[in-house]
Amino acid sequence: MLLPRIPLLALIVFSTAVFSFGEDSITMKLRSQSSDDKGTFKKGLASQDWLPNETAIIVCDVWDYHHCLNAVRRVGEFAPTLDRVLHRARDMGVTIIHAPSGCMETYEEHPARLRAIRTPAASQLPPRIQSWCSIIPAEEKAVYPIDQSDGGEDDDPEEHLAWAKELESMGRNPKTPWKAQSDLITIDSTLDLISDRGDEIWNVLEDRGIKNVILAGVHTNMCVLGRPFGLRQMAQNGKNVVLMRDMTDTMYNPERWPYVSHFEGTRRIIDHIERYVCPTITSNQWIGGEPFRFKGDDGRRESTRVESATAEWSTVAIPHASKSAAQDNTPHWYRCVIRVPKRWSDGKLVLQCKDASSRVWINGKELSVESETKNDKAFLLANAGIEFEEANLLVLQLPMGTLVDPPVIQAGQEKYPLKGRWHRKVGSDPADSNMPLPSKFGASTDIVFTP
Repeated sequence: MLLPRIPLLALIVFSTAVFSFGEDSITMKLRSQSSDDKGTFKKGLASQDWLPNETAIIVCDVWDYHHCLNAVRRVGEFAPTLDRVLHRARDMGVTIIHAPSGCMETYEEHPARLRAIRTPAASQLPPRIQSWCSIIPAEEKAVYPIDQSDGGEDDDPEEHLAWAKELESMGRNPKTPWKAQSDLITIDSTLDLISDRGDEIWNVLEDRGIKNVILAGVHTNMCVLGRPFGLRQMAQNGKNVVLMRDMTDTMYNPERWPYVSHFEGTRRIIDHIERYVCPTITSNQWIGGEPFRFKGDDGRRESTRVESATAEWSTVAIPHASKSAAQDNTPHWYRCVIRVPKRWSDGKLVLQCKDASSRVWINGKELSVESETKNDKAFLLANAGIEFEEANLLVLQLPMGTLVDPPVIQAGQEKYPLKGRWHRKVGSDPADSNMPLPSKFGASTDIVFTP
């Protein structure tokens, strides 16, 4: 990398390390959160003894470069500590899986990549283990804690522009510049594995009898949660999965709700994970000392800045009972995530809306009008950048009213009304029509329609 390696920082967070290594097991302290009758969440620790040969660490998307310069800087801070953890775990017999997504071509002939490919297939793969997972049932009633719909970039605009030009000068795509895992992380060619596929990683876990899975890397609110090998997939398919919470980072812009610091945004994602997905641990349980903390993080919890409720995305049930007009003639925006089945890929897809003033986007691309009447409008979904069998972000704008009846997708003779929970906000920002990152990265993780 062109950026200098940033010195390792190990600052005091809450308490000294709690860890122990027996002759045949590792004692882990798992932190989770549970609520009382009043809905107040409290943190608790539970000890578990793990066998090293039943344990794996998955390093998620710790890429060599990233489109966000601040994200690159933060990886440079924590990666040396993560590398120390991996060395310690590897020496104990823990399986290390490197998962730099989209970089498999770089490792085509690498022994660690070939080791993953050649692992015997599991007798049974979990459903959709090769796909992103945008939500698990435990999250359905939760309020997602941050607005990451702008992609989470927190760079200074001038720095970001200069960084994009530097990436271009290196022959890299400024939007997806990664080609390999960061060289701050050691890959042991004699022991480790490399894969970004959910089925391959599942094969490794099953072949080796691995029950305990640790996720570390970036970004917590996107890839770490949603990848085919991420926290949600591991949790819902029966693995004893945990997040190494001090060896991760989020994509969160403090200029978005809840208007807290970047590091407080990360803490809120960790809270969400501990409440609804899985427990967490810290790096010092492996290497001693104190949990890692970023140099700009003072560790203090922050309160949400109060803003107009309608100016931010909030959850609403569709069909909607109210037929009131938009406040001050300001457009209403609605968004949801849809999963389009592959059986629809060969035919014509139409989205029907009971509002002639509506506009619709899918994955950031506005749909063309197929037909319209005085009270209805139909949009052509074909060739609109749909990812079949994956999550797709649907955004609808009503310039003068509220969405009352759900839009309907028509595929041949099949009709599928998009009833359920949507996100809604009021405002005139045209950026609301386009999420810079695919919705499968978590732009609307709590709303998924599956025909």
